[in-house]
Amino acid sequence: KGGTTALASFLARHPMLELPAKKEAHVFDSPEFDDDWAPEQVDQRYDGCFQRSEGVLHGDATPIYLFHPILVRRIAAYNPEMKWIVILRHPLERALSQYHMERCRGLETWPLLPALLLERWRLRGHEDDFSPDSPLRRHSYRARGAYARQMDVLLSHFPARQVLLLRNEQLALQPDETLEKACQFLGVEPMATDLEYPRVSENSYPRGDKGGVHWAALLGLFKRSIERLDRGYGIRW
Repeated sequence: KGGTTALASFLARHPMLELPAKKEAHVFDSPEFDDDWAPEQVDQRYDGCFQRSEGVLHGDATPIYLFHPILVRRIAAYNPEMKWIVILRHPLERALSQYHMERCRGLETWPLLPALLLERWRLRGHEDDFSPDSPLRRHSYRARGAYARQMDVLLSHFPARQVLLLRNEQLALQPDETLEKACQFLGVEPMATDLEYPRVSENSYPRGDKGGVHWAALLGLFKRSIERLDRGYGIRW
């Protein structure tokens, strides 16, 4: 819900980059994943996702990979040279997007505020549950916005030079510059500058009045996460 779909769709236009046709391969978070698999066995799980073109970089765009320490550890074991592009959205806006997506799917029945308040109890006992309908996947609205914690885990497994941190609004307002930065990070030629960047995967739901009392009350639930990201990584909303 943070702009991964848009970023992946734009990068997939590059002739030297290949991403899964369905964007999210869900290899490392599969319930069938075996931590004893060798890299070659992991590659076999990806075989159906790519055309396996020679001489191009292959990537994945499965957002949950960053969310859980187990998944970061698995990726580090698979390829410690992996490069990460992390795109972040304001944690409350991201949570609203996920909440309304689950409502549309019929998988969320609680009103917004109770859903956010009850999250800790709904996730209890499912901290490492990667089953398809796990509350960890469906109702982790606040937990997924704890970006500083996730970045701490990521940087404990990968050096900072292998991580590019972007903001959702950068991609929306400055797509050419943001994609040029991504291409430079990946070591490929910049993309053409005459491309169009249509809105991708934009769902209609009430955003709320950002200056209103209701928004301020919701924002309080994310205050600690927002402050910690500012202190640790200089990202301020």
